[in-house]
Amino acid sequence: MTKQKATFFWFRRDLRLDDNIGLFNALQSDFPVIPLFIFDEDILENLPENDARVSFIYDSLQEINKQLLAIDSALLIKKGKTFEVWKTLVEEFDIQHVFFNKDYEPYAIKRDLAVTALLQQNNIEVLSFKDHVIFEEKEITKADGLPYTIYTPYKNKWLEKYHLSGNVLEYDTKPLFSNFAKIQFNFPELAQIGFERSAIKVIPHNLTQIGNYKETRDFPALDSTSYLSPHLRFGTVSIRKLVNWANKKNQTFLSELIWREFFIQILFSFPKVVNHNFKPAYDGIEWRNNEDDFKRWCSGTTGYPMVDAGMRQLNETGYMHNRVRMVVASFLCKHLLINWQWGEAYFAQKLLDFELAANVGNWQWAAGTGCDAAPYFRVFNPEIQQKKFDEKGIYIRKWIPEFDLGYNPPMIDHAFARDRAIATYKAGILK
Repeated sequence: MTKQKATFFWFRRDLRLDDNIGLFNALQSDFPVIPLFIFDEDILENLPENDARVSFIYDSLQEINKQLLAIDSALLIKKGKTFEVWKTLVEEFDIQHVFFNKDYEPYAIKRDLAVTALLQQNNIEVLSFKDHVIFEEKEITKADGLPYTIYTPYKNKWLEKYHLSGNVLEYDTKPLFSNFAKIQFNFPELAQIGFERSAIKVIPHNLTQIGNYKETRDFPALDSTSYLSPHLRFGTVSIRKLVNWANKKNQTFLSELIWREFFIQILFSFPKVVNHNFKPAYDGIEWRNNEDDFKRWCSGTTGYPMVDAGMRQLNETGYMHNRVRMVVASFLCKHLLINWQWGEAYFAQKLLDFELAANVGNWQWAAGTGCDAAPYFRVFNPEIQQKKFDEKGIYIRKWIPEFDLGYNPPMIDHAFARDRAIATYKAGILK
């Protein structure tokens, strides 16, 4: 029996049908499009069975499949080692083209190169597209072609390029839906993938909450953030729609979206930052790395209410307010002198919006070891941060119900910790 020729579109971090550049191009190929998602065992094997991000991915795929079923198509779901899955697909289908959107993380780049080589060996054309960012790789560089390592000049060049091009195009895929293959696949249960539903939910994003973002974003009790970050991480929303909206409505929010792209290009240009300090001069810092101290930080029992509330919010919901993230990260690295990589790894386990580039970038910023980072002698005082940004203790009481019953004293004196941190950094920074 002759196999039908087909084009494959491979979903990854772009879990939407609308304004999806790779999908838009795939649907204009000469063959019916089979949409595919692979649950990658190399990633899944390190996750707990009730990982909230897997539940969110599963639900997002279900939503895509529901839209496809309405046009007599369906999403093909596979689980396994990605390379092995593709070897099987090449045998099962007469694949003519494979389309996907680029991913800029080191693991993804290595994976995609291997898969691309396999497909090309089987005479399958592979086409990849920029979809996850407005400007990628080497599009925003200094005059000498080298990447920016300071945010402000990067932002200025980014904005200049964006405004020169006008609003970035958005891609309407709906008129092309008839090009999806008329084919049915069984959609697996979550248990068949080896997971169970998490009690932690991803909150729907809401741009109406950030009308006064510039004035309110630092106050965690106001809950005036968009909750967009997990949706951006997994691509259930389009970065182009967001940037075009922010450019018209909210320049402060636009700056945060540019920070995201800044860290993505730092990771792409300097992949060593995943496991090494961006600034090698900081390699000589003698971290204390006390495991008991780390456990108290993880559990939110440091005796500093702003730190503890943030960690409890993270543990219970997978979210943490951005201002509080800076406070808890600074506390771990500078008050406790624990290597930023410990905190980065813990956030990677817990954050619903975990994105490697931003997580590593922000942790190195807090530790002072990264590009354009906070200076080593800046040590956040958690008590002053609390008075400035949660003066009435509304946020703290929400996450620390026992706060008014006589809260535990701080595990370390701030003045002592600050002096020790500055002395340790001074002694450790390589000349």
